[in-house]
Amino acid sequence: MPRQVDHESRRRLIAEAVCHLADERGLEGVTLRDVAARAQVSMGAVQRCFRTKEEMLVFALGHIGERIGERVRARLVRSPAQSAGTALGLAATEISLLREEHRAEARVWLAFVAQAAVSEALAGTLRANYAALQEAFTRLVAEAGEGAGRAAPLDPQREARALLALADGLTTHVLIGHLTPHEAHDVLHAHLAGLWE
Repeated sequence: MPRQVDHESRRRLIAEAVCHLADERGLEGVTLRDVAARAQVSMGAVQRCFRTKEEMLVFALGHIGERIGERVRARLVRSPAQSAGTALGLAATEISLLREEHRAEARVWLAFVAQAAVSEALAGTLRANYAALQEAFTRLVAEAGEGAGRAAPLDPQREARALLALADGLTTHVLIGHLTPHEAHDVLHAHLAGLWE
């Protein structure tokens, strides 16, 4: 009897291989042959899962976004009694990829962002990821702002956009060595504290 292949598991295995290669070489160093070798599958298996290299890259980008999203949700679930402001800080910290254990993921994420400048398929995936994050951040900023007692009301959508841009920028500054992870963390949390003053 022929062996059944879990198509979705194989796609995730291939996405992990793409991420490892992108971390080592950048996206320009990701070839179908090398992905197959890293995933320990045949070239035919890669081609059955993905019709094109771009389709494979789009899936891998979505895979990274899902991993980051799962970590954000896990951090929020561990502290269910927290305020909206605390939840916002935890989520922003998680997506900024400042911790050492996320350094490889940060390099891969930025490689995808750079490639998205010339790939509409990747840009579309990133826009969808950012739109979902912005919606969640907007909701948290609005909720936290209600009890902050500020003199002037916050514009939750504008603040959510600024926070996403800040998180991405801090990722870059840490990767190139302009800021240490600790310095970046301080910048992020000073910005968050300033929202509620």
